[in-house]
Amino acid sequence: MSAEAFDFLSDTTESTSTRFVCFIGEASLQRFDLAITSTNRFYGKKLVTDLQSGRTAILGPDDLDEEGYLEFFFKIPEDAAEELRSFLYLVVGAVNFTD
Repeated sequence: MSAEAFDFLSDTTESTSTRFVCFIGEASLQRFDLAITSTNRFYGKKLVTDLQSGRTAILGPDDLDEEGYLEFFFKIPEDAAEELRSFLYLVVGAVNFTD
């Protein structure tokens, strides 16, 4: 199959920065193995991948403020999600609207 067979809506390449972090929550004792990718896409939000489950979310501070979002998306209990949320507030940063 050749590339002409696909109807591409977008096809770009860019350099990204990925931070790999492993930590254990103090209260929940939940282990988190994360890859946090910074890119020029997604209006400054980060691509956060849980390396254990393979789940990836595009996260900004507004998503972290959404009740139950991390629990639902990453399939983790509330206490573990609160520890993850506390960590992600440190690394996600503000969203940049550039176009």
